[in-house]
Amino acid sequence: MSNTKIVVDAMGGDYAPEWIIRGAVEAINEGAKAHIILTGKEDIIKSELAKYTYDSSAITIVDAQEEITCHDAPVSAVRTKKNSSLVVGMNMVKNGEADAIISAGSSGAILAGGQLVVGRSKGVKRSPLAPLLPTNKGYSLLIDCGANVDARPEHLLQFAKMGSIYMENIEKVKNPRVAIVNIGDEEEKGNALVKETYPLLKACKDINFIGSIEAREIPNGAADVIVCEAFVGNVILKLYEGLAKMLLGEIKKTIMSSFKSKIGGLLIKSSLSGLKERFNAKNKGGAPLLGLKGLVVKIHGNSHNEEVKSAIFQCITFKENDVNRKIADELGKEMVSSNE
Repeated sequence: MSNTKIVVDAMGGDYAPEWIIRGAVEAINEGAKAHIILTGKEDIIKSELAKYTYDSSAITIVDAQEEITCHDAPVSAVRTKKNSSLVVGMNMVKNGEADAIISAGSSGAILAGGQLVVGRSKGVKRSPLAPLLPTNKGYSLLIDCGANVDARPEHLLQFAKMGSIYMENIEKVKNPRVAIVNIGDEEEKGNALVKETYPLLKACKDINFIGSIEAREIPNGAADVIVCEAFVGNVILKLYEGLAKMLLGEIKKTIMSSFKSKIGGLLIKSSLSGLKERFNAKNKGGAPLLGLKGLVVKIHGNSHNEEVKSAIFQCITFKENDVNRKIADELGKEMVSSNE
C-alpha cells in the first residue's frame, strides 16, 4: 500500500514550529507509512529539521511565508492569506497532492478552510468536528463539538451516520451504539431540535440508535457515537477536559499532602501513570472534520510532539480504511434516494 501523503501545518499552534516538527520526525522514525509535507517558512523549518536524524526522503517542505493567527477573522484570513501554511496545505488536499492535513492552528480558520477550500463531499449538508472522548469502556465519538452551532435535524441524522462509519472503521466497533444528547431518557424530552431529530434517528435503518443519553452517562461509555449540535458538544468537551485536569490535579495534591500519602503514592505510581495515559484522548490523534473531500484534522492549539505524532498515525488509518469514500457513498446514496 502506498504511503499516505500528510500535510502538517508547521506554523500552527502555541508550540510551533519546534514541537510540531518534532512530532512529524518522530512519526517517521517510528515507522509511519507516510510522506510528510511540512508547510510554512522554509528557512525556519529547515533549521528545526537539522536537529534530527531521519529519512529525509520521507519529509519535504513547501514554503509558505504567511501565517494565520487566532486574532485573524477566520473566513477573511482563509480568503486573503493564500500563502499561509494552512491555506497552502488545504489547497494541496483539495488538488489531490495530499490525502490529509493536520493543524494546531486557529480552530475557526481550520473549519473555514475545510469547508471553503477542501469542500464537502456530495450529499454532505454539514461537516462536523468529531473528537474521541475517553470512557471507562474505551472511547466514544462526540459529534459535533464545534463546527455547526445552528444545526438542523437532518444534519444531526447525517452526523449519526458519519460517526457510525468512523467508529466501525477507525475504532473497529461493530454496530456502534448511537445516542442523542438529551436532558432525560424519555423520548418526549428535550428542546425543539432534539424532539425533531429523535424520530429521524429512530427510523434510520443505517444506524444502531439506542435513544437519548444524559451527559453524566457519557464517561460510563453508554454510547459509542454521541450526537449533538456544536454548542452542546463544545460545552461537553470543554467540561470533560477541565474536569479531568482538575481531578488529576486533586489526586496529585492529595498524594503530596503528607509523608504517609507520599509513600502510598510511590506504591501506586505506575498504576496512576497508566490511568493518566488511559484517559489521555490526545493519544488517539485529533478531531477530524468529517464529510469533506479530503481529511482535515484539528489538534489542540497547545499540542506537543505526541499529539502530532498520534494524529499522523490516525490519518494513515483513516486513509487505509477509505473512510472518506465510505462516508461519501453513504450520504450520496441518501441524496439519490431523495431525488427519486
